[in-house]
Amino acid sequence: MLAETICSAVSAAGLGIAALTAYRKRYLAATRIAAYSLVPVALVMTGLVEWVTGIVFNPGVWIGFGLLALAWVLLATTRAVERRGTGTRKERKAASGTAPAAVAPAPAPTTTRPQRKPASPAATPADDFSDIEAILKKHGI
Repeated sequence: MLAETICSAVSAAGLGIAALTAYRKRYLAATRIAAYSLVPVALVMTGLVEWVTGIVFNPGVWIGFGLLALAWVLLATTRAVERRGTGTRKERKAASGTAPAAVAPAPAPTTTRPQRKPASPAATPADDFSDIEAILKKHGI
């Protein structure tokens, strides 16, 4: 009941502001304000506000959300433990004797590196700074 009253008051205030805006001959802005101010009343009339307030103020709903969160934490924890290798799947496979055969190790990769090209004689350190020196001389530094 309180939420519906608040939504109605907000809509009435918005329509009043839209009327003042239209009085100032800003019709496009007034139409936009009127459209926004009708939204709260429309939400009340569709029953959405009552549904949301029923969810927010109902402790049973919050207990349900808490139980969902607890279930998610339990599932995530069991999956994490299982992936670390202490889960029951490996124990079952080892007990039944159907453990997978040992995998042969992969051959070691060869350690050949591509040959680097020798540095060209034109790229000496003095040549690298010649353009910087030219810029500094141009500016009188």
